[in-house]
Amino acid sequence: MKRLIFSVVLVMLVASAVSLPFVLNAGFGQLPQGEQLTAVEKSANYRDGKFHNQLPTPGFTGKKNMLAAWWEFLFTKRENARPQQQLPTVHTDLASLPLEQDTMVWMGHSSWYLQLAGKRILIDPILSNYAAPFSFLNKAFAGNDLWTAKNMPPIDLLIISHDHYDHLDYATIKALMPKIKQVITPLGVGSHLRYWGMDPAKIYEADWQQTVAVSEDLAVHVLPARHFSGRGLKRNQTLWASFMLVTPQQKIYYSGDSGYGPHFKAIGEQFGAIDLAIMENGQYDEDWKYIHMMPEETAQAALDLNARGVLPGHAGRFVLAKHSWDDPYKRLAVASRGRGYRLLTPRLGEPVLVADKAQVFRAWWE
Repeated sequence: MKRLIFSVVLVMLVASAVSLPFVLNAGFGQLPQGEQLTAVEKSANYRDGKFHNQLPTPGFTGKKNMLAAWWEFLFTKRENARPQQQLPTVHTDLASLPLEQDTMVWMGHSSWYLQLAGKRILIDPILSNYAAPFSFLNKAFAGNDLWTAKNMPPIDLLIISHDHYDHLDYATIKALMPKIKQVITPLGVGSHLRYWGMDPAKIYEADWQQTVAVSEDLAVHVLPARHFSGRGLKRNQTLWASFMLVTPQQKIYYSGDSGYGPHFKAIGEQFGAIDLAIMENGQYDEDWKYIHMMPEETAQAALDLNARGVLPGHAGRFVLAKHSWDDPYKRLAVASRGRGYRLLTPRLGEPVLVADKAQVFRAWWE
């Protein structure tokens, strides 16, 4: 009996030691509780205790078992996974950009700064040099640290597409919090922000096909994506989304993270021609082919959306897949030849003038 009690106590101590870093790390956030959980449970996209995609979407699709696939991903050295030198950059002072000029700036990976209808907007900002719960994991490429919270202008609107670490960063949110006036997230994601100290009055959580009127001249439509969520062991307790930003002059789409699916064509039919589409293009693999798009699928999704211009993102900063760092750009450039849209490839920090239909960018990855 004593041996059994000792074994049980030992197991409990080991479990406590393993879980302690997670308990102490506020960056893991907090899942919806109370009124927020009640709102989540009312969603038509939430059932059986979790959110669901519009189509069945297995997270793992590889031929190996999942353990073998993870071992290969984590420990197999891959050629050209990171660039040999710093990516070309343009050191743009965001605060100095004319506010009346609709402008978009790629800040690396899926982080974007936008000026639309006189509003300063941040999408999925990651100002830290890592995309993980701990700072020693998943380091950014060298030189991807052009901005800090100190040199960011006041932000009228923060948009978070979902709660994965490469889109929602604790340190970034804490540092930017005094500058953020309003936040739009999919259902449940606001729980992390409130836990970190964000004023609940600033946060608007929305379900797919809901619209937030930011001002008389800017509406944000929260739309479907094909992905998943989670910052710990429990998945899909918060929603993931794409977004359409509509002003009297422009329609700007942001795909968030998404595998290919019929939702792109449905969105294109719902909104008509789209001026610019910021599209996921990176971190793909056959082992998870339904939750991230191959570059050729990104090109097809742009056509489905009736996009006039395409800005690729979700690459150029972190290693989250097995492809080389430049493969997304090479493949999308080939897949975009002869298509009915302009492929825009600004350098890190290089302003894109939304109204300038003749602006040209070079293939900086070559």
